[in-house]
Amino acid sequence: MSRYAQVIVDLSAEALDRVFTYVVPEDMEAVPGQLVTVPFGSRVREGFVVSLSDACELPPEKLKPLLKTVRAEPVVLPDLMALAEWMHIRYLCNLVDALRLMLPAQMRGGRVREKTSRRARLALSGEALEAFIEENRRAPKQLELIERLRGGDIQTAQLDAAALRALVKKGAVEICEDEARRTPLALRDATRTVDPELMPEQRAAVERLTAALESGGGRFLLHGITGSGKTEVYIRLIRRALELGRTAIVLVPEIALTPQMVAWLHGRFGGDAAVLHSALSAGERFDEWRRIRSGEARVVIGARSAIFAPLQNIGVIVVDEEHETTYQSDRRPRYDAREVAWKRAVQHGAVLVLGSATPSVATYMRAMPGVRPENRLELIELRQRVKGRPMPGVEIVDMRGEFERGNRSIFSARLAAELRKCLDEGHQAMLFINRRGHSTFVSCRACGYVVHCDHCDVTMTYHQTENALRCHYCGKVMAPPKQCPQCGSGYIKYFGAGTQKVQEEVRRLFPDARPVRMDVDTTRQKDAHARILQRFGSGEANVLVGTQMIAKGLDFPNVALVGVVAADLSLNLPDYRSVERTFQLITQVAGRAGRAEVPGRVIVQTYDPDHYGIQLAAAQDYRAFYTRESAYRRAAMYPPFTVIARIVYSGKDADAVKAAAKADEARLGAFLDETGARADAIQLAAAEAPIRQIRGEYRWQLLLKLYFKADLDTVEARMQAMADAAPEGVQADLEINPNNLF
Repeated sequence: MSRYAQVIVDLSAEALDRVFTYVVPEDMEAVPGQLVTVPFGSRVREGFVVSLSDACELPPEKLKPLLKTVRAEPVVLPDLMALAEWMHIRYLCNLVDALRLMLPAQMRGGRVREKTSRRARLALSGEALEAFIEENRRAPKQLELIERLRGGDIQTAQLDAAALRALVKKGAVEICEDEARRTPLALRDATRTVDPELMPEQRAAVERLTAALESGGGRFLLHGITGSGKTEVYIRLIRRALELGRTAIVLVPEIALTPQMVAWLHGRFGGDAAVLHSALSAGERFDEWRRIRSGEARVVIGARSAIFAPLQNIGVIVVDEEHETTYQSDRRPRYDAREVAWKRAVQHGAVLVLGSATPSVATYMRAMPGVRPENRLELIELRQRVKGRPMPGVEIVDMRGEFERGNRSIFSARLAAELRKCLDEGHQAMLFINRRGHSTFVSCRACGYVVHCDHCDVTMTYHQTENALRCHYCGKVMAPPKQCPQCGSGYIKYFGAGTQKVQEEVRRLFPDARPVRMDVDTTRQKDAHARILQRFGSGEANVLVGTQMIAKGLDFPNVALVGVVAADLSLNLPDYRSVERTFQLITQVAGRAGRAEVPGRVIVQTYDPDHYGIQLAAAQDYRAFYTRESAYRRAAMYPPFTVIARIVYSGKDADAVKAAAKADEARLGAFLDETGARADAIQLAAAEAPIRQIRGEYRWQLLLKLYFKADLDTVEARMQAMADAAPEGVQADLEINPNNLF
């Protein structure tokens, strides 16, 4: 009897977002989740088997057979297949786009395979070998190779190729092939560590979480101040899961945090730990994925995409620093890894732990009374630092006063003095500024002209190491002008500061300092994050200058000083979450100081010292901040009390982009009226996007703000259909509560 396979072809197009039926050849074993090749039109394509059946209503002449299986085992496990189907509905994406997330991209199309190692070994021994040597006295290179092989097998790459070929042909040597695993840097040479003693609050947290693990799972918010030992709670919970024969996923928001988290978990769990993130090479990612798929690795650590690790029987999912926006994908499928983690935890009856010292307002609200049970988080708090260590002292410096006193440096007198003291005492410092580059813009002091990118509606940033202006949106690079392009004067000046300038100023003021910089520009190369952190952790560098990469999760015991160089950068962004993000960044980076025996000190430089976001961050008072910020959000009708949905239109023709946005504004308004949803709409408007041009394309947005009680699924589906139907030459993308509104 014939069997039939329902296949999603690996082509992302709305018209192909459905299953195609193929006949399974009698000599082929097919199972759901397999990657197969199929005839599709006039070409051969790969596809995912989503289901099998014994009957088919299509006429036999319409059916084609599966050609072959790409891998014998399923690449998408049953729970991940169900997850992809849920994402297809939840995030309004093509099913194939969700399925692609479930395996390393290079596995599709056979772009990565198992790596093999070839080694040579003697095929003769004893009298036979001695006789062969006697017969080949006139081949000294061959005899030299035989003598080397007497000591054991040798990699073929280390041997003379011609002599090796001759010996293989004569039957004296044979070649063996073994699989050579590609091991990520973070998993090499890890030191095994022992368990520290738990604090009472940590012990209580572990007991509550393990009780949930042993009784069917649960969803928790672990709110612990910086340095309170949240990671140790994760480790004890994961250990209990492994004892029960279950597995675990730990998500971190930045690749920069992965090396330290991997070191901690690998130090406790050894070969059970695997790492998955986009900075791995294709081979490393493939080999780690296979270790996980085979069950050899049972604890997975990684950034956002690690939530799709092919683990079975998951017992624990941890989302560390849950407040970070990097957990939300900015490309289709626009999934939120925290929401996906919630879904996977429910699938497996696992414990979900969202951990943070500064939870997002939306997450913390879920732990408050009155939330429906299916959306509720149980709150666990850690209010004290490990070993009772004090929180670092935080001092706010008013930079307006520094300017009045004639200080034109990016460092206040107070920060400079504390940095001098820190270095003299042999300690380390971290300097945080959330902007990379040397100067934020280049301007003419004669006429006020500012150098903009001619492809984007943003200023160019000066990068001193390249002596070039760079656009951080499209990547365009140009030489800095020596004369003003507008008035011709030579009064060109560099304004503002970024990480490069801070590093330069450290070197100028403190010749004995050994600063390193960590930002997007210094971490482009593979394993750059780990190398920079290793230099700082070993003491080779004593000042770490960085962007938000250094603001959370890092733990260096010798850091005595943290300087927030410009607290206002994120405070003044045109975004309703700007105060929340400022509070989080200051609180998090301040928490890097004083994490061991060395007392910590924090200097926060700002031009708005009385702002509640800065004041409460300095006081490390999250509860007070949440109370004030949630009241503001409720009054202003911002998420999580409402939902913001917007379609972003872009294209080369400004008039076509505007027309598409305006036409959809009218269509969406009519749809809201027809369905009775207008009463739930707070705002509906089409307008130019705040950044009007990126990469030479003009941008408009259609923004809709709705009460949370609205029929969101219906409205979002309608907006997605409108985006999919954008006219030729216009790209339209739907975003729900986007990370930024630029």
